[in-house]
Amino acid sequence: MTEQTHEFQAEVAKLLDIVTHSLYSEKEIFLRELVSNASDACDRLRYEALTNPDLIKDDPEFKITISIDEKARTLTIEDNGIGMSEQDMIDNLGTIARSGTSRFSEQLTGDASKDVTLIGQFGVGFYSAFMVADKVTVTSRRAGEETATVWSSEGHGSFAVEPGTKETRGTQIVLHMRKEAKEYLESARLRQIIKTYADHIAIPVILKSAAQGEEDETLNSASALWTRQKSEITPEQYTEFYHHVGQAFDTPWLTLHSRAEGRIEYTMLLFVPEQPPFDLFNPERKSQLKLYVKRVFITDDCEELIPAYLRFLRGVVDSEDLPLNVSREMLQHNPVLQKIRSGLIKKVLGELEKKATKDTENFAKFWGNFGAVLKEGIYEDTVNGERILKMSLFNSTGQEERTNLADYIGRMKEGQDAIYYITGEDLEALKSSPQLEGFAAKGIEVLLLADAVDSFWLSRVNEFDGKPFKSVTRGGSDLDKIADAEEKAEETDKTPPGDMDSLIALFKTVLENKVKDVRISSRLTGSPVCLVADEGDMDIHLEKLLKAHKQFGASDNLRILEINPKHPLIKKLAKNAQKNGSSTSLEDAALLLLDQAHIVEGDPVANPVAFSKRMADFMANSISN
Repeated sequence: MTEQTHEFQAEVAKLLDIVTHSLYSEKEIFLRELVSNASDACDRLRYEALTNPDLIKDDPEFKITISIDEKARTLTIEDNGIGMSEQDMIDNLGTIARSGTSRFSEQLTGDASKDVTLIGQFGVGFYSAFMVADKVTVTSRRAGEETATVWSSEGHGSFAVEPGTKETRGTQIVLHMRKEAKEYLESARLRQIIKTYADHIAIPVILKSAAQGEEDETLNSASALWTRQKSEITPEQYTEFYHHVGQAFDTPWLTLHSRAEGRIEYTMLLFVPEQPPFDLFNPERKSQLKLYVKRVFITDDCEELIPAYLRFLRGVVDSEDLPLNVSREMLQHNPVLQKIRSGLIKKVLGELEKKATKDTENFAKFWGNFGAVLKEGIYEDTVNGERILKMSLFNSTGQEERTNLADYIGRMKEGQDAIYYITGEDLEALKSSPQLEGFAAKGIEVLLLADAVDSFWLSRVNEFDGKPFKSVTRGGSDLDKIADAEEKAEETDKTPPGDMDSLIALFKTVLENKVKDVRISSRLTGSPVCLVADEGDMDIHLEKLLKAHKQFGASDNLRILEINPKHPLIKKLAKNAQKNGSSTSLEDAALLLLDQAHIVEGDPVANPVAFSKRMADFMANSISN
């Protein structure tokens, strides 16, 4: 095969443009990224060799070497890991070969401070080499194969791939350094960078001696960080390990490092990120924890290690009791792994509970990032769901800051015997919902639940601390029981019952088969109408969610139309109905008000043409009168 030229994927081209214009505030980060990738390649080969020892029999000791050639102005990073085939190089170095590529493209802004985190999360740190190099050449030979491939690019719109030669397995990256990057051809500078950013890597990083007779120098401790005593590890070392294992650039919000001893022994070094990872809400809900067995990397895709509602965690778990040759099938039903999972959940939730109690301001920041994910555990985890609910924070109509349920109950009005809530997709829309008007008038606090998972856990959890949950979008809100003295004494501005009875009877006739019932509302104070679910029917928002996921039939549950007897429009319509009986204008008004109630709920108008005509006719009659 002769040299072939390929165009970079569009997202990579954008990325390279950002990177080459000094994306990182510290260009030295390129070396961390390349060494981290080399370490991962060695980890993956070590795992492959468990079932195929021949892959490493000629060179069983893993290492990463760095070589300097000041005269040629090149810096070389080489590993003896798993290596890449020709297709691997095209896929891995020419595209962003992971899920979420389109989202990555959409989120790139060109603002270095914003885009740096995205680049780390998408695992494309290789391209940081172009910050310091005007050309990068990669020669790789996959373990178990005889042929090698050379990939090269100057970091513009294309890259070239051609056959090459390499005596040993692994990958060699040669950076042709820019003139302004000559500091990275100095041994002292490289020594400082590796010590800062790669000391935690369990594979030796060796600086090759440039002079004959001098020994090569190992620059890092070359021991797994999680195996060391906590007292020996600095916060900076924890942070750099988090950057490595989590492909992140932020600072961890929480670090958990502990060792379980007894019948089952394992070590966990876990991090809660400060910023939410880009893939937090991907439908796959995959965990990113790395599983090791006796310091040997096994997998970073182990669903059995951690529940989906803790998928924001990054870090490693190292077991002493799982077999080294553990297979994917064995992991699925392994009792040892199940006990590790149980211990991990207990430890993480315990630490979060401490934060929720002793550091409420900091916990509120965590909740803003990950609360919507953690609440999935209320619905999914029958053992720990109640613990999660107890620490959960919620927006409400009565507080600027999020509140927990215990504090909400402490503020409940006299006569209030339920925890009231409303669910929806947008917090600001919920705040202006007409269903809240009566509650606001009586000073009753309502939880504003705008996360998709809220409707689901509420379908499973009926009460908290003896207080039932009650949706304000359902009938029978019992507001009359909580009326205050002023409201009870208010006898003015009453509409005669006969007028309202006539209007309700007319509306029921016009809206037959469109609503379940028409009734006077005790919850409305400013809006003329609203839709609510009957007491035994499914919550309106939950039904929408199930329909969106095709888990609910096409037919609607008919809703109840509540009307506000104090609203000027309703009073005028009531008097008209009492005086003149049914008319085309009153029938149009009934249909328009139903459409308005649907619009407020975010529903599409059933017949936009008819709605438009009725609206025009109704306005014409109003103006003429």
